[in-house]
Amino acid sequence: MKKHFLIVAAILITCNAFAQITDSTKRHVVLQGAANFRDVGGYKTTDGHTVKWGKVYRSADISKLTPSDLEELKKLNITFDVDLRGHQESTQAPDKLNSNMDYVLCPAGSDSLSTMMKGLMQVKGKKGADSLFIADFYGKTTYLADRYKPFFGKLLALPTDQSLVFHCTAGKDRTGIAAALLLYSLGVPYNTIVEDYTATNYYRKDENEKAIKGMSGYMHIDKDVATEMMLAKKEYLDATFAAIVKQYGSVNNFLKKQVGLDDEKIARLKAEFLEN
Repeated sequence: MKKHFLIVAAILITCNAFAQITDSTKRHVVLQGAANFRDVGGYKTTDGHTVKWGKVYRSADISKLTPSDLEELKKLNITFDVDLRGHQESTQAPDKLNSNMDYVLCPAGSDSLSTMMKGLMQVKGKKGADSLFIADFYGKTTYLADRYKPFFGKLLALPTDQSLVFHCTAGKDRTGIAAALLLYSLGVPYNTIVEDYTATNYYRKDENEKAIKGMSGYMHIDKDVATEMMLAKKEYLDATFAAIVKQYGSVNNFLKKQVGLDDEKIARLKAEFLEN
């Protein structure tokens, strides 16, 4: 299984090597107490602009940040924290924050994830994992607006000289969709958005191996199912965007009508987070 996982991960890493790994020394923020912490800047938009570096960061769980990690957040001017986890997750592992940080919890839909996990414990094989994981999470739009509207609200309220981090537990699913919607709103092409999403396989490689071992050993989840769960695959993000288009007609319409990003707010986002 470990060999199988490494082969799959290597293929996925190769696909986004130019967009992610070559600039990982600039993009990756190495912390002792958090994985998958990285800058979402540097991406080119379809109209020739670039997402600003040093303004928005994505991460996995930040409940274990060390004092030196918190000092690093200060150096990065990170004063806003958007937590995409559920009530139980955030209560069991509260974020480590510097004093006076602006914190918001966006739990919509996350408190039902434990039910999905129980279902996965009964699944055997890849096909079952695909049907449960994609259909029950990525393919549903029920909670998207309620989860991500506060996220965009904080982005719009972010002072020019400060930065924001958003995260969930693994920094892959809820965080991945948040990053995708943000980059889409800024005009980043979809293939680049997918590269940012699948780069989690690179930044979480070691943590994923540990998680798969724990899920199969302690939770008795089928190893193939656990592997599928931990990978960030293009088809997962495709499922979310397809579901949005099916229900709302387009991603732009979803952002405008459901998230509240009218033309004026989109212009403000681009003015704040893009540079020539």
